[in-house]
Amino acid sequence: MNSRFAQSRLSRLLAEFPAVVLLGPRQAGKTTLALAEAERRGDALYLDLELPSAQRQLDDPEAFLLGQRNRLVILDEVQRLPELFAILRGVIDQRRRAGEAAGQFLLLGSASGVLLQQTSESLAGRVAQLELTPFQAREVIAADSADERARQLNALWIRGGFPLAWLMPDDAASLRWREAFIATYLERDIPALGPRIPATTLRRLWTMLAHGQGGLLNQSQLAASLAVSGQTVARYIDLLCDLMLVRRLPAWHGNVGKRLVRAPKVYVRDSGLVHALLGLADLNAVLAHPVAGASWEGFVIEQLLAAAPGAEASFYRTSHGAEADLVLRLRNQEVWVVEIKRSSAPTVSRGFHLAAEDVGATRKLLVAPVAARYPMRDGIEVMGPLEATSLLDPGDACPEIEH
Repeated sequence: MNSRFAQSRLSRLLAEFPAVVLLGPRQAGKTTLALAEAERRGDALYLDLELPSAQRQLDDPEAFLLGQRNRLVILDEVQRLPELFAILRGVIDQRRRAGEAAGQFLLLGSASGVLLQQTSESLAGRVAQLELTPFQAREVIAADSADERARQLNALWIRGGFPLAWLMPDDAASLRWREAFIATYLERDIPALGPRIPATTLRRLWTMLAHGQGGLLNQSQLAASLAVSGQTVARYIDLLCDLMLVRRLPAWHGNVGKRLVRAPKVYVRDSGLVHALLGLADLNAVLAHPVAGASWEGFVIEQLLAAAPGAEASFYRTSHGAEADLVLRLRNQEVWVVEIKRSSAPTVSRGFHLAAEDVGATRKLLVAPVAARYPMRDGIEVMGPLEATSLLDPGDACPEIEH
């Protein structure tokens, strides 16, 4: 297993900014990453704000945090104490004036909306943001043979990237872990954030999204199935997106002269959770299920977006059926159009060529479980997910930064 790509990026940002916000879903490895950074430094202070004992240490937060000068303070699950953000601003500025320019605070959180709002309002110009996803293929696949790489890639697709799900001794144990993870989120973690949402209703919605993986969002249809309002469905999906469990992929809308689909696509972000929500235990069960193609599509999209932080992502579809699964506008203004197939002998439709022309694609990729990269006509490059992510080179990419 390779070291996490985020580790070097985290260390770099802490050397440049007074504070760094590390975002990611629960159990993605944020605490492990933070504690590794603390061990590297030797004198960091770690506080888990889910513990009453840690919260008591912050009864007088300004005095306590000012007393930690020249020491990295790690605050885990910081969204539990939103009132801290206004105090952090003053503490950061005082420590800056005392000569401590960077590496004061590492803030960990699993609810992105709360943290992004608080940091943009209270810590603008003082904080960088870094998202930690579950394990990506480039972090865990290091086999020499093509057959073993393919086996490991399939295992990651089936189990998903949450570290404990990936590291379980077999698929059955991994499925049990993911089922327990889902239950804990619904019964404990979401209620602890404040929203009073019936766990059974949210589970049904989450499962419906897994069944419709990668489909266009139809709030009225979901609302009718759940016997709630469209506004309620929107609020529930907002919450799942905020927790980084679901992704809304917007439609590309650059050509106002064409009849383009406007509704976003919705994906359950971790493929292992898709399979757990649908009760699919192993590769054979997934491949026999209608969700297989859409699940693979979502898996590859997450790999690519993790390798290209800061890229603008969308999909392309016209009312006449011309389509591309992913359009990426990179920071260097290149535009990649990507088609994703589960077949080992993939092809593209005429609609993909129309999409590539319309978005002004500078690169055209067909990503599929192929053993080796090869070219197709019209400048299309066929490759596996590992090769595609290596082109984006996350080691050199900069995370999104809040100025």
